[in-house]
Amino acid sequence: MSFANANYTDIIATTIQNRSKKIADNVSKSAALLAKLNERGNVKPFGGGNVIVQELSFAENGNAGWYSGYDLLPISAQDVISAAEFTIKQLACPVVVSGLEQLQNAGPEAFIDLLEGRIGVAEATMQNRLAAGIYADGTGTGGKELTGLNAAVPIDPTTGVYGGIDRANFTFWRSTTKDVNTSTATVKLQDTLNHAWSSIVKGQERPDLIPMDNLMWNTYVRELQALQRFTDPKVGSFGFPTIKFMDADVVLDGGIGGFAPSKTAWMLNTKWIFLRPHSARNMVPLNPNKRYAVNQDAEVQILAWAGNLACNGARYQARILDNGTYVS
Repeated sequence: MSFANANYTDIIATTIQNRSKKIADNVSKSAALLAKLNERGNVKPFGGGNVIVQELSFAENGNAGWYSGYDLLPISAQDVISAAEFTIKQLACPVVVSGLEQLQNAGPEAFIDLLEGRIGVAEATMQNRLAAGIYADGTGTGGKELTGLNAAVPIDPTTGVYGGIDRANFTFWRSTTKDVNTSTATVKLQDTLNHAWSSIVKGQERPDLIPMDNLMWNTYVRELQALQRFTDPKVGSFGFPTIKFMDADVVLDGGIGGFAPSKTAWMLNTKWIFLRPHSARNMVPLNPNKRYAVNQDAEVQILAWAGNLACNGARYQARILDNGTYVS
């Protein structure tokens, strides 16, 4: 039994469509921060608009105060709510099958195997691009990449505009940066983590995730071993091997092909960080109908994603770096 091209006119699109939820789930497991956001329920799709709006509270209500008996209570209007705005970033990966490949893979099973392999590669590629984008600053590829941690928790948190808010003018929008080399302690990274922690904790608001690159992770483990307080890494509830600092998960987000910047750790309170995919563009076919190249015998379907990483609590985040030679 032979199969002409017409038998497969929509098969790429329908196959991606059937796998789209699985692909989106796998993407959320491709980086420790994405996995933690998914576990916390902070993957929040949005439905439309020209920007992604993330509401935030930037001040206390000035009407609050002590009173006695018939004292008059202040009731002036209070401007305490604002929002950060993030542009919509787009990511795509075309899946192409030529007419000759369709003929050579005669029979539905053979063709599906070919197609599944191609889609699997596209899926892995998209995962890597998003995982890398988590650490981007939004300026790469001509400003098309995610507005990731390098923008949300920059080296210098006193300058620059993030989410449409100028850090130079609004101190509430500044994260914390600590350099390991400023510590005078014997275990410099431990000491620096202590100082970073105390700088961003507020009541029960405290970090829950500390991703590290290879060098920072190796140094942290070495210091724990020296203090004889090291315990075997275990797989945390969100699927990544972890050890602890205070009660936060310390995660190696490096390894083979890791994307974390060298000699860098992030101390994150993920309550205030969100992945915001578009509800109609979360690892789905760009067009559910068949696509053919104009001047080639080939069928094309495009796996697409749109959205951005957003934050509405920059002051609860910290960055730990090494501008010297201690971390190795």
